[in-house]
Amino acid sequence: MSYKAIILIGGQQHQHGSIFRPLSLDLPTPLFPVAGRPLVQHQIEVCLKVQAITEVLLIGCYNRGDTLDQFITSLQGKYPFKVRYLQEYNPMGLGTGGGLYHFRDQILATDPRGMFVFNCDVCCDFPLRDMIEFYESKPNSHVILGTTVNEKQSHHYGCIVTDPSHQVRHYVEKPETFVSNLINAGIYLLSPADFFSHIRSVYNIRAMHTIEYMNNGDSTMDEVTHVESISLEHDFLAKIAGSARLYVMELSRDRFWSQIKTAGCAIYASRFYLYTYRVSYPEMLSPNSSDTLQSDSNMGPCITGNVWIHSSAKVDTSAHLGPNVSIGANVVIASGVRVRESIVLDGARLERHSCVLYSVVGWNCRVGAWSRVEGMPNDPDADDPHARPNADALFDSEGRLLPSSTILGQGVSLAPEKMLLNCIVLPHKSLSATYKHQIIL
Repeated sequence: MSYKAIILIGGQQHQHGSIFRPLSLDLPTPLFPVAGRPLVQHQIEVCLKVQAITEVLLIGCYNRGDTLDQFITSLQGKYPFKVRYLQEYNPMGLGTGGGLYHFRDQILATDPRGMFVFNCDVCCDFPLRDMIEFYESKPNSHVILGTTVNEKQSHHYGCIVTDPSHQVRHYVEKPETFVSNLINAGIYLLSPADFFSHIRSVYNIRAMHTIEYMNNGDSTMDEVTHVESISLEHDFLAKIAGSARLYVMELSRDRFWSQIKTAGCAIYASRFYLYTYRVSYPEMLSPNSSDTLQSDSNMGPCITGNVWIHSSAKVDTSAHLGPNVSIGANVVIASGVRVRESIVLDGARLERHSCVLYSVVGWNCRVGAWSRVEGMPNDPDADDPHARPNADALFDSEGRLLPSSTILGQGVSLAPEKMLLNCIVLPHKSLSATYKHQIIL
């Protein structure tokens, strides 16, 4: 009895219009490092929880560049299962269901009993074994992982209406009005034969209609592309809801879930992954000063909470890092620097007595001496048990930039004794003044 895992990683058609910019301008979003590892690698490694998973397939339409190929190559032989990337032939993408259907023969090879499907932007305490147990109790059915949000945020997600037996009675993707606060968490366990049979019928019906339009001279390239693009949410989940073939397993409130749509969400997700390191791989983190009695600055930097530091980074003994900090390769942190709730990417340099709070400092950036880079926390409302981080918007209804993390694109340089507060800075900018609440193009 084997299972396969498919991770939907998207592609360039979303990349340059993404609210993950400017960080996605230089690196595919799935490879963005969160807690020192590419985002998609965290999802690959959760598959280690299930011995029956024999292969992990990444499906998307990113071109096979050096970065992506090097990443896939680096994983070969590292895990007990194979990891492969399958590139969709249409650069505009085939939709969340179309890519699965296009590569159905490779997915169905070895006749898996079930297939996990993950959206790449999900950060979660993946309950894969629980999902298998639930799936095995519902023969020839499909399982969605669900979680709860508040009513205001629910229209940003796929909403699920269930009955007491956990059967999905109704499913609506991003409704305009309130339907349910139980939402699609972006993780599925699907019955391969039934799934591909349904998608085949969708594809055939669309192809037949397109042929009719072409015979009548009414077809356009948009309509031809529409045949190929199939949505897992609209064309499958919404269609089979109420058919006694679709069930939801709700994630308990004590288990973490978040989407990583923006860089601010990456900082929030980093907190979770660093915590998992503390629980399962404490050797990956720098020891806390209180744990090692590092009150003497000669013994090393002051570390508070969970902090990951790449082995090639150079951190002055008088610096203070944490909690929730990741320091990338070849980073230089000078004397008196303070970093908290932030991600500092490869090659960055923080000069003496600079301060970085709730920010992402991009590759090869330089923050001048006594300068301050500060964002706002992107945490959910602590008084609302169903609240989630704001993951879908950079601006309010009047076009004002919402308070969030400060983001520096690659190669940004900030002069000494300046401040950036709640700013997004595009790559390779030299800043010699203080900026607040701005996007700097």
